Amino acid sequence: MNKKIVNRIVIGVFLYGIFVVAVINLYPDKPENMGWEDREEYNKVQISKLELGLQKQAILDLLGSPDITEAKRNSNKELQVMFYRTQHMQADGVTTQDECTPLLFENNELIAWGDNAYQSFIDK
Repeated sequence: MNKKIVNRIVIGVFLYGIFVVAVINLYPDKPENMGWEDREEYNKVQISKLELGLQKQAILDLLGSPDITEAKRNSNKELQVMFYRTQHMQADGVTTQDECTPLLFENNELIAWGDNAYQSFIDK
């Protein structure tokens, strides 16, 4: 091969690599920008990594806005349950609670998630 052609190929591959790195680092995929299928999978993966005691703002930073939310105050406790879509049930264009995983917060601190979290919210 001609030396000029090889140099151009090397330069082209190098520039392409820089472009790919720039796109990955400068344009992070946010949950709000994902399609519903990708967001469901993202939510499942991230929820599986949660730890009790996380602050609500940390969850919002990680998962974005919830699909459904409810809140109430009992005596000196503020309770909020946020629902994040994690499974597809019906192709109707509406996200329902049975398609979501609930995350329960007491005074902005994560105290439960999963099937029993919403029942705990109702019972408190």
